[in-house]
Amino acid sequence: MRISPTRRRSYLSRLAYLVSVTALVTTGAAVPATGAPAALREVMFVGNNWEGTADVIESRGSFTRIGRVNIIPDKDQRLAEIYLNPVKLAFFLGIRNGPGEGHDQFVDDMYTTPDGGSVVASRPSFADVVSISLATGRINWRFPVSGFRSDHMAVSPDGRRVAVSASTANTVHVLDIVTGQQVGSFATGDKPHENVFTDGGRYLWNMSIGEVNTDLDDPGWDFTKGDRHITVVDATTFRQVKVIDMRDRLDAFGRKDLSDAVRPVAFTPDESKLYFQVSFFNGFLEYDVAADRITRVKELPKNPATSDDRKTFVNDSRHHGMSMNPAGDKLCIAGTMDDYATVVDRATLQQGPLVPAVKPYWATVSGDGSACVISEAGADRVTAIDFATGQKRVSVPVGDHPQRVRIGHVPEGWTGPAGS
Repeated sequence: MRISPTRRRSYLSRLAYLVSVTALVTTGAAVPATGAPAALREVMFVGNNWEGTADVIESRGSFTRIGRVNIIPDKDQRLAEIYLNPVKLAFFLGIRNGPGEGHDQFVDDMYTTPDGGSVVASRPSFADVVSISLATGRINWRFPVSGFRSDHMAVSPDGRRVAVSASTANTVHVLDIVTGQQVGSFATGDKPHENVFTDGGRYLWNMSIGEVNTDLDDPGWDFTKGDRHITVVDATTFRQVKVIDMRDRLDAFGRKDLSDAVRPVAFTPDESKLYFQVSFFNGFLEYDVAADRITRVKELPKNPATSDDRKTFVNDSRHHGMSMNPAGDKLCIAGTMDDYATVVDRATLQQGPLVPAVKPYWATVSGDGSACVISEAGADRVTAIDFATGQKRVSVPVGDHPQRVRIGHVPEGWTGPAGS
């Protein structure tokens, strides 16, 4: 039977609509009657690591809580698998008694899918990444990482790929954020940690921090911490572009006393400068990317009540968390063990007021770019600090031990998964 061009176009149009509807249903997003994409609302996701939930709050203004997502709906199933496998159980308990500080780590990092229908989260104690429907609260897909622990993630600028560190396997997996299928992977230094896409998604940087769960923290035992370096790969082929060993750069800068374990980082908007924190240090450094050298260091105040005993620092990090405002002229620093956060002028490196905070563990930028939002892991709240004044704006209660805070999107009118 011959089909007219007009009817063929009609069939193709209907087929395209059905495909788009199927994709939206699969990810849990709302399907409008017109077939047009659902209107989205910008929000912030706060991962409550020890509780296994993510609070969704407004991304600016009052930062009021909108809803909550259970990131471990399959907890009983995962625990049953772990307790029946002696090797998995050993690592599970090791995470609890090591980086978990006596608690299980159920949610580390999270990003939403481009359609705002699902949230994708890494779950360290379960050694996996899951996609959870924001409409139903059910798991869309699960990706077990290599080894026994998942960690920090990063999403590509187009929102379609998510990179996750498999910290015990010295590997980064890159996944399709909608399907959960692996599109590539690459080897890293010991204990891969932070991931950052650069150059519009052309490159992917990974920072490995080495062993942070032993008490061999005296500088004389530094060799036991492992191979720590930055790995830069082509984000399409996943081939290594370069390796940056900050040990050589720190030595050349005259700071042989500082660790080369690169923790959270922040690039300038033009990506010409990299600011980074290192283990045990109350401050940060500036790295000129083109010149391949460290150019400045900023030491921040110590809290007199904080012990200088390195063994008391959480996972070797004295300060952990930094972000930069969109203009690129202010840095926000989370002084984790010193119980404060502060905004630093990038040109002068002069810090602003020290805003009291209880174990601030991360720093990100509000949706409108005007505030730094820190997670206070020791007080179960997030706090917004004004970039312009350096003063605290507001604190909002969240769940148990908030860590990562990320901008995301949910369907307009969303208040939580059905039945939650």
